[in-house]
Amino acid sequence: MNATNKHLLIVEDDPGLQSQMRWCFDDYEVTISGDRTDAISQFRRHQPGVVLLDLGLPPDPGGVTEGLATLEQILSMAPTTKIIIVTGDNDRTNAVKAIGLGAYDFYQKPVDPEILVLVVDRAYRVKTLEQENQQLLCAQQTMPLEGIIGASPQLLKVCQTIEKIAPSDITTLLLGASGTGKELFAQALHALSPRAKEKIIAINCAAIPDNLLESELFGYEKGAFTGAAKQTPGKIELADGGTLFLDEIGDLPFELQAKLLRFLQERVIERVGGRTEIPIDVRIICATHQNLAQHIDEGRFREDLYYRISEIAIDIPPLKDREGDPLILAKAFLDRFNREYNKAIRGFDKAALSAIESYDWPGNVREIESKLKRAVIMAEGSQITLDDLQLVQACEEPLPLNLKLVREDAERKAIQRALGHTDNNVSEAAKALGITRPTLYSLFEKYGLNAN
Repeated sequence: MNATNKHLLIVEDDPGLQSQMRWCFDDYEVTISGDRTDAISQFRRHQPGVVLLDLGLPPDPGGVTEGLATLEQILSMAPTTKIIIVTGDNDRTNAVKAIGLGAYDFYQKPVDPEILVLVVDRAYRVKTLEQENQQLLCAQQTMPLEGIIGASPQLLKVCQTIEKIAPSDITTLLLGASGTGKELFAQALHALSPRAKEKIIAINCAAIPDNLLESELFGYEKGAFTGAAKQTPGKIELADGGTLFLDEIGDLPFELQAKLLRFLQERVIERVGGRTEIPIDVRIICATHQNLAQHIDEGRFREDLYYRISEIAIDIPPLKDREGDPLILAKAFLDRFNREYNKAIRGFDKAALSAIESYDWPGNVREIESKLKRAVIMAEGSQITLDDLQLVQACEEPLPLNLKLVREDAERKAIQRALGHTDNNVSEAAKALGITRPTLYSLFEKYGLNAN
């Protein structure tokens, strides 16, 4: 590691010791502070993994109140920071007290440079290992499939379906709004299949002009049209043995749908301008954000092709319906863009967290990725703010974390629904709720409700 990756904060008010300890650590980027206020300011700015802390700081250099307060304040901001207490010969009691408050280790003066460097190096290695373990754990918890981040029941249900069908060659249709990650699910499906060692070839049916799409899919023979200077295989042929991913299949021109249907039925193609039938062994995955049933009703999509491409159809839920996933994704993207842009942003402030949870994310995963990328680039503090995200905080409060409040909120809503279903009939509402009338009346009083 180079020095810029190993930051050490030394909190010491003695100028002589400051100078002595600064030159002990050639492999670290060292910051010196002489009091609690400056130490906290420097910690927020540099976010070091290890801190050397003298307990006797002004305005109480003969006591330990300022040092212990500095210890507690740093740990409240960053609990995993390794703080090494530097104490005098006769101050073992306070050093032990500091360990009890969360300090990593203590070192007794006088300073022996070699031993002090060993202690700091060990603390830094422990800090690094903890970070690596935490990243691995988070990756395991938030990536049910490779490249898919989230832990909501809605997402896990989709992932379980992907895992079940991956070993087969069943033609799969992925349905979902733009930005929900349909291509990532297609890649995950291919990666779990027996064809994983072969290629996955993707083509976006909406991105290629209609007059070129046929030759892109099926290839062409030399001289088939002006500019066809040589025989060229198409995407379907290139995917032979592997997986063909037809993205935005709902935008496939109607006149080309019959030719694709023939391929799906017979698994042979003819290049444009050719007469030879070429057998193709390929798995087909399609995706669209379009309403294909509506397209069929309007005569824009063949019903027989729909049944061929949807031997199994998987609905990928929008991000607003994936409970808890926006925050998981935001943290994952924050970690990624921190690494990409060499930033050290530690998280989100309260307003930003609230906005992430309550915002509808109409652009889905693609939108949250874009917002986090901009926020990391623009952020000036140690946390992402609402202004950095450029989100409007929703008026409604996010779901509380306190279980008592969650239960009370659920009870209140259940009572209101029961009254609505029974036209405010208290007896019927109590039956629907599975409680007695007296109990229901007591709940009316508790929540300020009435049946009028």
